[in-house]
Amino acid sequence: MESTLERLRDRLPTWIRDRPRRRVLAAAAVVLLVVVIAVSCGGGTGGRADVPVVEGTPDAGVTGVRAPSDRTGGTLRVVSAEIDSLDPQRSYLPGVWNLMRLYTRTLVTYSSEPGRTDELVPDLATDLGTPSEDGLSWTFTLRDGVRFENGRPITSRDLKYGIERSFASDVIVGGPTYVVDLLDDPGNPYAGPYQDESPDKLDLAAVEIPDDRTITFRLRAPQPDFPYVMALPSSSPVPIEADTAAEYGQDPVSSGPYAIASVDPATGILLERNPEWDPATDAVRTALPDRVVVRTGLTGVERDQALLAGSADADITGTGVQPATTARLDADEDHPVRDRVDDTTTGALRLLALPTDVAPMNNADCRAAVAAAVDRAAVQEELGGAANAVRRSQLWPRGLGGGPEDSDPGPDLSAARASLAACGHPDGFGTVLAVADTPTSVEVAGLIAGQLAEVGIDAEVRPLSATSFYATDVGNPDNVAANGFGIVLATWTADFPTPASFLTPLVDGGSLRHVGNTNYARLDDPAVNALVDAAQAADDPDAWREVATAVSETSVYVPLAEVRVQLVAGQRLRNGVVMQPYSGYDLATAGVR
Repeated sequence: MESTLERLRDRLPTWIRDRPRRRVLAAAAVVLLVVVIAVSCGGGTGGRADVPVVEGTPDAGVTGVRAPSDRTGGTLRVVSAEIDSLDPQRSYLPGVWNLMRLYTRTLVTYSSEPGRTDELVPDLATDLGTPSEDGLSWTFTLRDGVRFENGRPITSRDLKYGIERSFASDVIVGGPTYVVDLLDDPGNPYAGPYQDESPDKLDLAAVEIPDDRTITFRLRAPQPDFPYVMALPSSSPVPIEADTAAEYGQDPVSSGPYAIASVDPATGILLERNPEWDPATDAVRTALPDRVVVRTGLTGVERDQALLAGSADADITGTGVQPATTARLDADEDHPVRDRVDDTTTGALRLLALPTDVAPMNNADCRAAVAAAVDRAAVQEELGGAANAVRRSQLWPRGLGGGPEDSDPGPDLSAARASLAACGHPDGFGTVLAVADTPTSVEVAGLIAGQLAEVGIDAEVRPLSATSFYATDVGNPDNVAANGFGIVLATWTADFPTPASFLTPLVDGGSLRHVGNTNYARLDDPAVNALVDAAQAADDPDAWREVATAVSETSVYVPLAEVRVQLVAGQRLRNGVVMQPYSGYDLATAGVR
């Protein structure tokens, strides 16, 4: 292998050959692996790859382990769509967060235990954190022996600096901003470390570091989900001396078992073992492969082809295989790939939002008419049937425990007409149905418009740019009201697997904002707000169930279906565990031998 890479190095352009030998050989290795992938995808063997097929059963990785193994070695080959950023403070894609588990550690992280991957476990910290009695502060203690890839110990200072980067909204853009909302002082906002001329750049007063192993966060308001915020890659440590601001994603410093060796738009990303990672300090990651290669920017069809041909081991995008692949597998009961499928719901809920500040949706009876006319079974079929969507009539993902019972009601046109009469529009009314301009969403919107037309509601389907849809089109309440968007077809996914994370951004009046608004219905009901406050203080699923029930009675949201995906394991994938928060196989435990 070494001689092959050296020969390949000699054929590279001069500007690449002049780079350090380790980086050049890493790039050459990626090129060689990409050629192998291209050959095995391209054929010559009738679509069959000459690799061993791992035995398994359907859904083996959902609550168990697919092809258990503790053998190390080999190269894990991963495929993905576009990656937004390798900078842990700038990524907002769950699939990329899965990848970051290989080179980024946080105070706490998601468990790798099968069937419990939505639970938190300690990572850099010794425990899950200690809240104060009033819930306004959280304290964590770092474990001993954790180091960056350069050998320097990781300290509380590095964690504080990593969090401070998210405050630099003019430089560090694209990632979550929970820490800003929870820690910043509105009266004296912190602008981030890049406008700070002090040598240490540690001016965020809400984060205290009394010593190298202790870090305390002072919150503006109690937040029971705060440990989940600390599990985001955006809360990972960054060594201040290695920070290159907006360019940091080109070569982030590793705190995990692998380090990024090379990044190339054509050949992908290569990760190699980080010799400074100590497995004795990490109970989450098994780091079985010797290296990991990630091909990025592939279409769904290309990713499916790679998995089926045996040239890829896992797809981290989180969308599962394409409908055409699902249909192909469903049509052939003896297809060998069926045993390599893990079926899971994602927590992503398609819903209709009925803005309360757009007439006639400011009338509860008019909203009730829309809710009664919707046929969820037809929507499910439009989304590809039961294999791709699970009908939901409650504002609660089915993976969260303690939710209201879902009665799955069918359309009731008589009730819809009665509600129309009650709201003063017995013959119906006209409105605009705003939808992101993607084929599936537009088709679903058209189907719903047809259903509403049966009771006299004329919903004009208005496709809007998918890139600006959530940020400014329906994320700006003034724009929604100005354009008369009486119905919004949206998909909502919580960042954390908790009722608070799912419901609060959708229904709390305090979450309303003018840019990136997620309270799509513009709900600001004092009774609902009081229930949200009580639920946040109690941190009890029963309290959140009351919130969901109260919102359901307002008809401001019409839940339709939860997205369901089929993950296909590559033929070589070992130790495959479905990571529920990321809708993919956990890269931290995956192997190939």
